[in-house]
Amino acid sequence: MSSSRAAQRAFFQRLTRYYGFFTLGFGAFLVALAVLENEGMPRVWIGYMFMFATIVLYASIGLVSRTSNVAEYYVAGRRVPALYNGMATAADWISAASFISLAGGLYLHGFDGLAYIMGWTGGYCLVALLIAPYLRKFGQYTIPDFLAARYGGARGGRAVRLVAVAATILISFTYVVAQIYAVGLIASRFTGVDFSVGIFLGLASILVCSFLGGMRAITWTQVAQYIIILAAFLIPAMWLSAKHSGNPIPQVAYGKLLPQLSAREAALIVDDKEAQVRSIFRQRAADYQHRLDGLPASWENGRATLQHHLDSVRQRNASLIEIRSAERALIAYPKNATDAVGAWTALRDENLARARPVTPHAVPFPGASREESDSKRNNFLALAFCMMLGTAALPHILMRSYTTPSVDQARISVFWTLFFILLIYLTIPALAVLVKYDVYTALVGSDFAHLPTWVSYWANVDRANPLISIADINADGIVQLAEIAIDGDVLVLATPEIAGLPYVISGLVAAGGLAAALSTADGLLLAISNALSHDVYYKTIDPKASTQKRVTISKLILLGVAFVAAYSASTRPGDILSLVGAAFSLAASTLFPALVVGVFWRRANHYGALAGMATGYLVCQFYMLHTNPTLGGSTADQWFHIAPISAGVFGVPAGLLALVLVSLVTPAPDARSAALVTHVRTPEGD
Repeated sequence: MSSSRAAQRAFFQRLTRYYGFFTLGFGAFLVALAVLENEGMPRVWIGYMFMFATIVLYASIGLVSRTSNVAEYYVAGRRVPALYNGMATAADWISAASFISLAGGLYLHGFDGLAYIMGWTGGYCLVALLIAPYLRKFGQYTIPDFLAARYGGARGGRAVRLVAVAATILISFTYVVAQIYAVGLIASRFTGVDFSVGIFLGLASILVCSFLGGMRAITWTQVAQYIIILAAFLIPAMWLSAKHSGNPIPQVAYGKLLPQLSAREAALIVDDKEAQVRSIFRQRAADYQHRLDGLPASWENGRATLQHHLDSVRQRNASLIEIRSAERALIAYPKNATDAVGAWTALRDENLARARPVTPHAVPFPGASREESDSKRNNFLALAFCMMLGTAALPHILMRSYTTPSVDQARISVFWTLFFILLIYLTIPALAVLVKYDVYTALVGSDFAHLPTWVSYWANVDRANPLISIADINADGIVQLAEIAIDGDVLVLATPEIAGLPYVISGLVAAGGLAAALSTADGLLLAISNALSHDVYYKTIDPKASTQKRVTISKLILLGVAFVAAYSASTRPGDILSLVGAAFSLAASTLFPALVVGVFWRRANHYGALAGMATGYLVCQFYMLHTNPTLGGSTADQWFHIAPISAGVFGVPAGLLALVLVSLVTPAPDARSAALVTHVRTPEGD
């Protein structure tokens, strides 16, 4: 035992030296690029160097860590020290949604956006208390492994395993599409390539790590990625904090700015120009509603008007620009009355949203009436609930419990994970306030003729779906708040430019966002490929497969899943935060009851587990499809006015109730399953 501890201590010290040198080297790289920028190096080359250097770094770690050993490939040899496992898990956890979208969500929605932070942080407490130590004591490779053993015996192990595999794939695939979408967004902004091309460039970096070395390569890459994420997030926040408050600690300083931001919001609420712009948006929404009420005649009249306008500009030999504009308007017009319903409804809702008055950032659950305020409060609590339980059931996060040397190290690892996550999560609300204050005081009220260059940069990243647009709606030449439309996914990436920092910091933030997306995508793809190769192929189809064959199958599956996910991301299926939120609701509804009940209730059996997972999934999926307009549903069908992203608030109790009831009315589990519960809950198993 003493020799084992000595070896672990030596390994820890060696890792500390390696990552200490890496941190110093990365700092020197930043200083060198800053000097080159000062000497006149073009911005585009700085972006290229950041992208190239970080991708080469991750690829190098992947090559050095390549392995065909099953334990190394699946669980990094179960020898990752708690501190470094905490850093790797934090990087795995701080996805594109956390790094890119969460501050944007807080910027757009104020207090309501805190539901994500509270839910995700609280979820990790559930992981530490209810799941992680017990999974490590079990000592297998995947979450379906645990569920199959716990609920299996001689009767239902295969069925439980396959259902758990299906859940793992569905949850992880939904989540990974959001990460790859973020990769395309970052790559297209900082290299100038097309969005779809950027997705597949980022995919190459993902595959080098996960394909060659599995969990071993991913773990050591994620530690390096966390260091980059931390620097990329803290530096702009500290700069803005010092700029606006004189205090470089954003977590402390932003409290001083909140009263000033509130005063600015109060002034904008009573501003006549703001009211004028919002009135124009209300009128536009009313016009679209009038068109909807007049279908199909309104569609026919609109098409005839556009055709007449095109014929008119052609006949009078108008300029080529005017003719092309008329042609584009006709092409963009809905193809039929059915298409017009969806297009005009979306435009009506967009204009109604922009017509709403300024929402005070620090006011919880603001609403025009008591009913609206209560609805916002209920949605806040429902979202926090889903994020919390979803966190405690995410397969790619729970897999990290298997990589530590012991149960005790697994518990300590969760502590370090929470610590490293909080370094970012406590900064996110501060950054949202700092950027909001900057925009409200510097951009709002400025001259349209002198807009900052970052506006045009981000407006051209994705021309089909602009990430930012500022239009002079009331034609007064002055920017009003209502005339600014910012996508939440752009805020953090544009923060250095908004703050007036050197471009090298923009490159650093892009590298941080890329690291966040890649680290999570690596873990998710590995969770999917391991579920298919280990739980389906090895455990179900070919139990006699050699270790080399098992790893090879996993790599091939990973490759296929990665390309399917990249293709799905290229279709722009939705914003990052919505996709991630859906994955959490699905995880909470499908896996959380089976995992927690399996640890703490001996009477639960495989019939109950199957019923619980199926019922939770079906209720959650039905509610999402039934109430999300993007998926063909209607907001009018919502239960208690709960948004579809929080569908897990119905799926979890339904799944839990089904698991308990079915377990009680069917035969008790065999002695081996009951003994497993006793084993994983006994301290001596450490």
